[in-house]
Amino acid sequence: MLITKATHDQWALSRRAQLAHIHSLQAGVRTIAHRLSLPIGETGSRRAPGGYRSAKEWFAKSRRLRVLRDRLSAEQADHAVGRVRVVRGGKRLARNRHHLQAAQLTQAQWRQHWEASRWFLQADGESGKRYGNETIRVTPEGEVSLKLPAPLAHLANAPHGRYTLTGAALFHHRSDEWADHITTNRSVAYRIHYDTDRARWYLTASWTIPPVKTVPLDVARARGLIGVDTNADHLAAWRLDQHGNPCGQPRQFSYDLSGTANHRDAQVRHALIRLLHWAQRHGLSIAIENLDFTADKTREKHGRQKRFRQVISGMPVSKLRARLVSMAAELGITIIAVDPAYTSRWGAQHWQKPLTHTTRKTTRHDAASIAIGRRALGHRIRRRTAPPPHDQSDRAGHRTAQAGHGTPGREETRPRIPGPRTRSVSPDAARTRETRTLNTVRSVRLSPCNSSSVLRRVFDLERCALPDTLTFRHSR
Repeated sequence: MLITKATHDQWALSRRAQLAHIHSLQAGVRTIAHRLSLPIGETGSRRAPGGYRSAKEWFAKSRRLRVLRDRLSAEQADHAVGRVRVVRGGKRLARNRHHLQAAQLTQAQWRQHWEASRWFLQADGESGKRYGNETIRVTPEGEVSLKLPAPLAHLANAPHGRYTLTGAALFHHRSDEWADHITTNRSVAYRIHYDTDRARWYLTASWTIPPVKTVPLDVARARGLIGVDTNADHLAAWRLDQHGNPCGQPRQFSYDLSGTANHRDAQVRHALIRLLHWAQRHGLSIAIENLDFTADKTREKHGRQKRFRQVISGMPVSKLRARLVSMAAELGITIIAVDPAYTSRWGAQHWQKPLTHTTRKTTRHDAASIAIGRRALGHRIRRRTAPPPHDQSDRAGHRTAQAGHGTPGREETRPRIPGPRTRSVSPDAARTRETRTLNTVRSVRLSPCNSSSVLRRVFDLERCALPDTLTFRHSR
């Protein structure tokens, strides 16, 4: 029964992966067919790509369209009859058998990994049963016993057809929660598996967490929050008060997504726990972007932008979001998901430069975290400055730096008005004017070309103060 259930679970997982692959192929076929129907060199828009750049690229994509349609037909045929291709232990482990030198394994080591992938025993919990599981029972003292099936009942070493293991189980992580579940006979699932690298048997316990109660939005952002910008190698976070003003210094929580799946998962969990502990110390909520790159990862939409596709493919948005929600629920921290539209662009445009000074270098990702936090708080991201008042007094009212709700065109770009920003000069006037010649002799700059005209003007103004005879000598 356990083997059948494990097989069904893996079949269901492969079935979901097969359906996701079909959707990806359908999206690629639609994109290529649309671009092939357009003239060569036609520009696209934000919502739909344009035509291909050259006839050579058009011909190559027409051949790829044929390949994708063949793959789609084969996958749809398998999906219709319920056929999936599953390898116990993973496809990579099966391929390593033909490339032992590249995998740095001997045949005996590979055989040990191959058999260990089938050496497991798992059983779901049952509420109301003793210690929460009838098949694999673990007592509070750590004694592990198995309920043997009828054909193996003669191997039992304990009453009621049970087999007690010699080793004792010890839980170091969340042992109090586990003990609370088994003492109240609540459901606990167990899995026994063998680790070939450490040559040890491990017992894993799991249980269902009750659904978290939804917190009203006004309560979640009453004391402010922390805006988080998700990137390929780090999380950029900045604390904001309830008015949307950034407080303190920005924080970055880095992680490395290279290596094995266990290493990547550990890196993500380590970065998230540091972020959650920071939010827990200040009693704040966390605002994140509701990112989804499912439709953008295909090379049919961003064929030439290989670097962009690598960046969005390397961002673990779905895994990070699931991890963050589950870990935040354990600590009682509220998560607010916001629309990611224009957060990076408007954050860099309106918040990066004002928050940069000699002792702090504000990055584009730090500014994006402010934009995310302001959107979660209900404030606008783009900053708008009111026109200057009549004079230096306050009779025109408070000079706000943010447009009001009813201000028309508050989300539009302000048109540039040429000329100086003053009411005394026309906007069409030139920015610079010629320097006016002063009426005093001491302030006039003499030059060989204008010395005679300037002196003639001075003589006319101060004729009465001049002596009878004057001698001027001009030297170059």
